[in-house]
Amino acid sequence: MHSMMNIIKNKKIPFFISGLLFIASVVLILTIGLKPGIDFTGGSLLELTFSQNRPALQDMQMAVDTLNIGSAVVQPADEDGYIIKMQFLGETEHQEVLRGIRTYFNAEGGQATEVVETSEGITIGIAQGGDTEPTQRILEDRFETIGPSISSELQARSWEAGIAVMIAIVLFVAYSFRKVTKPVSSWKYGMTAIIALVHDVVITMGVFVLLGHFYGIEIDIPFVVAMLTILGYSVNDTIVVFDRIREKLIREGRNAFAQTVNNGVVETIPRSINTSLTTLLVLVALFIFGGMSIHYFALALIIGIALGTYSSIFLASPLLVVWEQAGRRKV
Repeated sequence: MHSMMNIIKNKKIPFFISGLLFIASVVLILTIGLKPGIDFTGGSLLELTFSQNRPALQDMQMAVDTLNIGSAVVQPADEDGYIIKMQFLGETEHQEVLRGIRTYFNAEGGQATEVVETSEGITIGIAQGGDTEPTQRILEDRFETIGPSISSELQARSWEAGIAVMIAIVLFVAYSFRKVTKPVSSWKYGMTAIIALVHDVVITMGVFVLLGHFYGIEIDIPFVVAMLTILGYSVNDTIVVFDRIREKLIREGRNAFAQTVNNGVVETIPRSINTSLTTLLVLVALFIFGGMSIHYFALALIIGIALGTYSSIFLASPLLVVWEQAGRRKV
């Protein structure tokens, strides 16, 4: 298998592909930018509880879309409610949204009904003539405004978390690979892992720039969580490959470094692919069946983990050889 696959010798091909995708993603991020959701821009949050038979998420999203309040995110809450995140609403608009949702589901009830407001909540679906028991009640649990100051703090913390993770990775990898400081310094293993994970995260963000531009997909806190998860997974996959290279360097010596790296990569390819496939199968299931609340969270992880597997094999390991060759030229 080693003779059939020489990843290090053909490293220019993945370098070109990765470079093209990375540059394109950076250009998209800088020119178009990600489309921030309510978690970052601020807005209003409305939580409703249905006393009976909470409507399907698709129906609730359609009800909100008919209100002409711009982009709104609908998420399930507990077993009988929904949270609606939308742009800033004044009290008049707030009441119009409530009336609109009442009207929408009242019309879908399939029988003549009247709307009654009580001190306990908003009641719909009271059949006229005969039965006076409510068939459905919509209670407003809370209506909140998320200010831009909170949003700025969330953005700052997201960046701080990402930078802290990368620093910790470099330090941890440098310590773990302290026994193989030649021909490549141990800290360079950490820097190579960082380059690979930045590659994975930036390209994933580039994909979401396109999704936001063409389909209106917004990023929110779950997206940030997905990015941090990709950081961890990408490093994990890269370290598995590096660890095999370290074992071979200790056992076989440091001569023919490029060939040793190639052999280590080839030996770990089945393990890396199998591990990623099992994870991707779960994420694809979540993407298809998990509902809209985690739809794009799962998609971000699918893209990031697929890129992480690719970069650990075709990007990170060949970069070690580039480090080694650059060191030899200096000498």
